[in-house]
Amino acid sequence: MNVVDSSGWIEFFKAGANGPIFKPVIEDRHQLLVPTIALFEVHKVLSRSLPADLVKRCLDVMRLGRVLDLTDPRAIAASQAAVKYKLAMADAAMYSMAQEFGATFWTQDVDYRGLDGVEYCAKP
Repeated sequence: MNVVDSSGWIEFFKAGANGPIFKPVIEDRHQLLVPTIALFEVHKVLSRSLPADLVKRCLDVMRLGRVLDLTDPRAIAASQAAVKYKLAMADAAMYSMAQEFGATFWTQDVDYRGLDGVEYCAKP
């Protein structure tokens, strides 16, 4: 199983230098978990620079994976991860969901570097 954080999704959708790293992970839909907070963050960022119809299509691609809601137990797990690893709320929520499923967490966000189960790709 895999979780791509919002920085990886944005890199993929904007065809950034690290986009090809995230592409095979994103295209493996049967192994892809998508936290709802990633939908929020990707929408927020893409909406600043892309037309609404294109943003909607991007979110539809994300929804091809298994979308994970932020439930009560997941919120508590995220809070624990935030304290333990000094992560922001959204970062902790996505990471703790990856941990819940034993998934690999794909990111280019330096805040995750060195954490268990993380595939970190430095921004160019």
